[in-house]
Amino acid sequence: MQIRDIADLSRELPAHRYLPRPERLISGHPEQSVQHHFSSTNGQFNAGVWQGEPGRWRVVYTEDEYCEILSGRSLIHDRNGHVKVVEAGDRFVIPAGFEGIWEVVDTCKKVYVTFEA
Repeated sequence: MQIRDIADLSRELPAHRYLPRPERLISGHPEQSVQHHFSSTNGQFNAGVWQGEPGRWRVVYTEDEYCEILSGRSLIHDRNGHVKVVEAGDRFVIPAGFEGIWEVVDTCKKVYVTFEA
C-alpha cells in the first residue's frame, strides 16, 4: 500500500541537472542532479537524492544537512585543510556555516535532508 502524502525517496523522479556556479567551480565538469522529493510547507525542511560527477567546487552551507552516501566517493575539505572521505554507507551532518570544498572522486550519490532555520 502506498500513502500519497509520504515522500518515498527510493522512487525515481525527474532530475534537475545543473553545474556549480562559475565563481565556485575549481576543477572538472561536475554536473549535478537533484531528485527533490519533499519540502515542508514553510520551506525550511527538504529531502531528496543528489548525484554529482567528478570535480571540485566551493561550498557554503546556510542550512544543516544530513547526508547518507549511497554510492561513489567524495572528499570534503574544510577551511583549515582537514579532509573527510565519504563513501557508500557513510552518514553524517554538515552544519550550517560550514565553508569548504566538495570534491567528487567517483560519481557520488547521496540522500540529503536539510533544515534551514
